[in-house]
Amino acid sequence: MVDLKELLDSIHLIRLDLNAPFRGVTSREIALIEGPYGWGEFSPFLEYGAKESSRWLASGIEAAFEEPFPWLLERVRVNATMPAINDPDQIAALMARYPGVKTVKVKVTEDERADFFRIERVQEVAPGIRIRIDVNGSWSVNQARERLLSLLERLDDQLEYVEQPCNSLEELRELKGKCDVPIALDEILRKADDPLALDLRDACDLLVLKVSPLGGIGKCMEIADYFGLPVVVSSALESAVGIARGLRLQSALGNQVFDAGLATGSLFQSDIAHLKITDGEIDVSDVIPRALDEFELEEERTEWWQNRVRESYQVLA
Repeated sequence: MVDLKELLDSIHLIRLDLNAPFRGVTSREIALIEGPYGWGEFSPFLEYGAKESSRWLASGIEAAFEEPFPWLLERVRVNATMPAINDPDQIAALMARYPGVKTVKVKVTEDERADFFRIERVQEVAPGIRIRIDVNGSWSVNQARERLLSLLERLDDQLEYVEQPCNSLEELRELKGKCDVPIALDEILRKADDPLALDLRDACDLLVLKVSPLGGIGKCMEIADYFGLPVVVSSALESAVGIARGLRLQSALGNQVFDAGLATGSLFQSDIAHLKITDGEIDVSDVIPRALDEFELEEERTEWWQNRVRESYQVLA
């Protein structure tokens, strides 16, 4: 593994502001890692402890200091991501930043009426678009069944799947016996101490793989191979550097069944590189950050981030 001093010397700290609140944040603090094989990213959310953050660091080290994975795809199909916003003009403006996409992931809340409005507005500006919804594990089994049946009545075959409707595998197994909507697994997988130790039988239909939270491309490919389920490659609200790793994962996996959640750069006001969406696809490419001075994090945050890298590094060591 790379020496800690070399790792600390390779880091550039930046902040990216969002167009609208997403996952409760309005900006992202990010440590970019510059190494002999390119750029990596270490950007666990600020509330994450050293153990969970260590996987993000492993992913960043893999990108910057280890040989790259082969490309099997030159372009990757992507979906739009719609945060829990309710302003119709803001929804339309954000959808315009995803040219040519055929699928949208919509964040849902406890407010069913607002969720339906959000979905209907998306459909107005993008007729025929497929809908996948993300619940982040916040529903009970009965609530999930009722909400999904209601969505099926409105969306029929446009509802592609539901992501993490409940918070445990036991609840997901119970839900699968009561509703025919395909279930994607996210938080349970990426927050498990050992994802390969999970018993996923009868609990889900597909896996959401996020490179940074799961520890890198190699670990994601191991998980995909072990479970043998269809996968959706997605982002964890990273910069273009982190998104490029997701594109690399999809390219390394080859066959793409589901559109990837890798267009979240559209949620930022500006990014350190531009990953252009053309006809709903993004090219797989190496990302070289631009004008990092424009996004430089305040100097007083440097020591906090260096300590975070040290603590996460010690977990890996």
